[in-house]
Amino acid sequence: MADMVPHPERRQHRRRSVRFLVDYVSRHGVRCEYANTLGAGGLFVESDDPLPQGAPLRLRFRLPGGDRLHEVEGRVVWSQRSQPLEASARAPGMGVQFTDRVSAAGVVREIEDMPDWLGLL
Repeated sequence: MADMVPHPERRQHRRRSVRFLVDYVSRHGVRCEYANTLGAGGLFVESDDPLPQGAPLRLRFRLPGGDRLHEVEGRVVWSQRSQPLEASARAPGMGVQFTDRVSAAGVVREIEDMPDWLGLL
């Protein structure tokens, strides 16, 4: 199956470009990677070995400057494996959609309170 990457015009939520560690658990094990993009609908996790599309996972993270530990359920909606530099300009990793609206609401509140210097995409 081909990797699926969303087209920017199809995004439902604005995103922030911010780098932070995220731990996640799936049937494939426990991992700790960096996320570099965050929005109300989910996040992008950098990974040389991303989980397959559709994989459910449980994420745990703290946003930069924040005290709250977020624990959110999600699923992989697209993934991009490592490619030779000539083949793709996209970083390897996976797009994760939040599936737990209650827990994601806390993330959204904290995103809205983040300082503007963290930037919006």
